[in-house]
Amino acid sequence: MRSLSERQQRRSVLGGLFAAAALVSVGGVVNAAGAAGSSVRSPRRIVSIGSALTEMIYALNAEAGLAGVDTTSLYPPAARALPNVGYARSLSAEGVLSLAPTQIVATEDAGPPAVLRQLEAAGIPVAILAANHRFDGMLERLSKIGEITERSPAAAQLAQSLRGDWAQVQAQVASRTAVRRGKLPRVLFVLSHSISQVMVAGDTTSAQAMIEYAGARNALTGVSGYKPLTPEAAVAAAPDIILGTEQGLQAAGGVDGLLRLPGLIDTPAGRARRVMALEATLLLGFGPRLPAAVRELDAAFAARMG
Repeated sequence: MRSLSERQQRRSVLGGLFAAAALVSVGGVVNAAGAAGSSVRSPRRIVSIGSALTEMIYALNAEAGLAGVDTTSLYPPAARALPNVGYARSLSAEGVLSLAPTQIVATEDAGPPAVLRQLEAAGIPVAILAANHRFDGMLERLSKIGEITERSPAAAQLAQSLRGDWAQVQAQVASRTAVRRGKLPRVLFVLSHSISQVMVAGDTTSAQAMIEYAGARNALTGVSGYKPLTPEAAVAAAPDIILGTEQGLQAAGGVDGLLRLPGLIDTPAGRARRVMALEATLLLGFGPRLPAAVRELDAAFAARMG
């Protein structure tokens, strides 16, 4: 248990960060004596919490305004060199405020809520963008990022290009689906980044949306969200293909390691070793690479099922 003096010290540090962040947020220049100087606008300092949002900022050539990112912001590789505020779901106000942000952008997955309230109380604008796992939802987030970064024309141009690419991808998937004559492969998504807590994707998940966009069916039905993997659930799902992320497959010890997880070897996919993986932010990020991700996923399904 922290002592009273430790708690007081922590509040003092946090209060100092709040005060410093508030000075930055109003755009004033502070001199060595602490007095407000000219009202020259401070450079934009954005903290981006969410891989897709970071990708959008780079896609709009607005990365010069990035002050920091979260641990999911792995693409483009240049984002990995930026100061990191930690995992999106377990942020600390001190860590974020230490970067003196003038704007925070995040998805609905960010938290804890109490930390987001602390950041707002410090006078930092916090934009929470809906985690809508649909193509149109991605375009809505892109438009909002365009507004925040003052790159709306570039965002509109990129959206137009993405719509064209998306139409081509949909036509590709529809053509392949027609050949299958309704016999869509059953795909089970396994989230195995931590072997101690392996999850499978049900309804209303980004994994389900990607599986369906790529012309397949989610093998796990009747449940919502991510659920722990059990032998019974795996066997009942009877997937034709097991899908994961490259990071998760590596953490599991490759295909052999993944198939040692509960029940997977006893499925049609497990017996045939039909296991595939895509990079996590590409597969689940729902950023500007969404059309490319669906195209790659559709081709991978076809390669395994014909």
